Amino acid sequence: MNTDVKAPAYNLSEEEEKKEIVRQYRALLRCLKPKLKQGDRELLRLAFEMAAEAHKTMRRKSGEPYILHPIAVARICAEEIGLGVRSTICALLHDTVEDTDLTLQDIERAFGSEIARIIDGLTKIANVVDTNSSQQAENFKKILLTLTDDPRVILIKLADRLHNMRTLDSMKREKQLKISSETVYVYAPLAHRMGLYSIKTEMEDLAMKYLEPDTYREIARKLAETKRERTRYINEFIRPIKDGLVRAGLKVEVYGRPKSIHSIWNKMKKKGVAFEEVYDLFAIRVILDSSPEKEKEDCWKAYSMITDMYTPSPERLRDWLSNPKSNGYEALHTTVMGPQGKWVEVQIRTKRMNEIAEKGLAAHWKYKEGANDENRFDKWLTQIREVLSQDVNSIDFLQDFKTSFLAEEIYVYTPKGDVKMLPVGATALDFAFSVHSAVGSKCIGAKVNHKLVPIGHKLRSGDQIEIITSNKQKPNEDWLNLVVTTKAKTKIKDALKEEKRKIGEEGKYTLQRKLEAIGAASSQANIEEVSNFYKQPSPLDLFYQIAVKNIDLKELKDEFQVAGDKLVVPKPAKLAEPESKPDTDHAKPSHKKDNELIIFGESSDKIVYTLANCCKPIPGDDVFGFVSTGKGLIIHRTNCPNAARLMSNFGHRVVKTKWAKNKEISFLTGVKILGLDDVGVIHKITNLVSGEMKINIAALTVEAKEGLFEGNVKLFVHDKEELDELVARLKKLPGIEAVERYDTELV
Repeated sequence: MNTDVKAPAYNLSEEEEKKEIVRQYRALLRCLKPKLKQGDRELLRLAFEMAAEAHKTMRRKSGEPYILHPIAVARICAEEIGLGVRSTICALLHDTVEDTDLTLQDIERAFGSEIARIIDGLTKIANVVDTNSSQQAENFKKILLTLTDDPRVILIKLADRLHNMRTLDSMKREKQLKISSETVYVYAPLAHRMGLYSIKTEMEDLAMKYLEPDTYREIARKLAETKRERTRYINEFIRPIKDGLVRAGLKVEVYGRPKSIHSIWNKMKKKGVAFEEVYDLFAIRVILDSSPEKEKEDCWKAYSMITDMYTPSPERLRDWLSNPKSNGYEALHTTVMGPQGKWVEVQIRTKRMNEIAEKGLAAHWKYKEGANDENRFDKWLTQIREVLSQDVNSIDFLQDFKTSFLAEEIYVYTPKGDVKMLPVGATALDFAFSVHSAVGSKCIGAKVNHKLVPIGHKLRSGDQIEIITSNKQKPNEDWLNLVVTTKAKTKIKDALKEEKRKIGEEGKYTLQRKLEAIGAASSQANIEEVSNFYKQPSPLDLFYQIAVKNIDLKELKDEFQVAGDKLVVPKPAKLAEPESKPDTDHAKPSHKKDNELIIFGESSDKIVYTLANCCKPIPGDDVFGFVSTGKGLIIHRTNCPNAARLMSNFGHRVVKTKWAKNKEISFLTGVKILGLDDVGVIHKITNLVSGEMKINIAALTVEAKEGLFEGNVKLFVHDKEELDELVARLKKLPGIEAVERYDTELV
């Protein structure tokens, strides 16, 4: 990671600023030096001068000259992604067409059509995760079309996003939340898919710094405290490995690196353990210097020697040598039992594999030249092209894309032995649609490794699948829950729409007759009016609901008036009542410039809002307001499972929100308690909660099993401080192992 791309202090004089710009530009030239061919230096100089001139009056939010941003992005492209001169030129100019008077024609005249095309792609992406959600899905499709056209566009965009994340401190809080959520939701998975692991890791860590600042700081502090002890352990673990491999005649480098804060936090959440119990806080890398023809042999040789020294965990072996990931990643991963009974992850790869792991796609192409087979990354791009050629414009597009194309993949086989690549979690039905949409639509079951399985059976790498079809079969609504690939979802939705349209014909005819009976025309406007009245998303849904008798048109006569041949609703429909306390209350907008909404302020100017059920916020939590259709303002915690999706997909509907002190109102929340099943333990808990802290318990369930108990307590607290104090005091009770707030629905 670059440490020298930090923004300089921005109280510099004009003279010092100029020196700083030149210093950064020279640093960029230094890292490109090995790649410079004749004439390249002049082209770079021209790009730099054009960008500097175009941005000369602009400054970033931090106050520094804007040109430092494109230079920093260009340095990330060259140093950390390993891109060449042409990409660096594009990075220097990436904001000019969007933000300045320079046009694409100017750039094409100076640098040719290839560079102009990449900058055009970057300009299209510039507003990608904004405006309304369906527009955003369209923009995202544009990115992907550009990606399949020239993946350098995405690589430069990732460099741009990484630099924005590194300099996010000078932004407003709501901007920080929105940009961090987008990063974690779209850009980090995209970086991962491109094989840029260190960039993906840094993006996740930086996003966590803003989305969950307390947890981030706490883990960073604990990592710093345990660094010395960790280094000693790593050295003790590495010594015999290095000596053994060198004695066996292998050229090797062995080193340890700490896991990222975000991945440690994920482990803590997934396994429900404390920091101290996360066993693999670091990974050991074994990098072999092998000739191309001996790579696999040397890696397995190293694996065999390491597992002779330390006992491996058999289910933790990952072999990406025989089956590389589609982004080109190759390695052997194993987890072994080290000294002092600690599990340690060991990653074995060669120098070439390591460069691909560090630099992703850029290195992948460098080594690909001369290879004649279509590699897996190309297959992945082909699959994206195929999906984009279909008419996918729904708001689900981004979500589908994430589950289909940004997930890890598995490799499965057709009966003839052809390999198919599918995302983790794919089912037999996904496989059927990947073979052909007609096969998917008629699928009634499958044979996986010659055993009969249902269509929803989840596949694993290495499975061989044969699909069983029937002409009588047709897709139904439940199928959407059985598939994860975009192709399958799109085809099922198309088939359901067609089926709905056929059934809806009858409903359409019924509605036309009713409208004529009350003297109204069966015009588009009147049909839309009836759809809105019955709260149907589209006329097609209205026709369908009428046809299946879910909507009776009796109210038409009473609720509508006819003027000429137009329908008129005399009185507006009532708005849905808000939920009752403790879930709803009123917010008062403050009159600050940044439009912050204060929850539980004074009673004037009331705004009704609801507390989200998915994360049950309480005063003191970091929260944001989300303007939903139909339910008004909903308050979510910033670390809510749905927060990243909402903030990145619907940024324009997010409202900055904070709590005002109010000790009169209580909020329902829950804690999970784990401990030893001892006599009187329940009494101790209830005595502390109700007796000592005077907190009202709403419900208490306890399950004891094999000497341990798990208790779930729902209780009413005033704010987060009170809850934190309760958790701290519960942890001190004898026999209590762990106490945590739970975010699942409390209903």
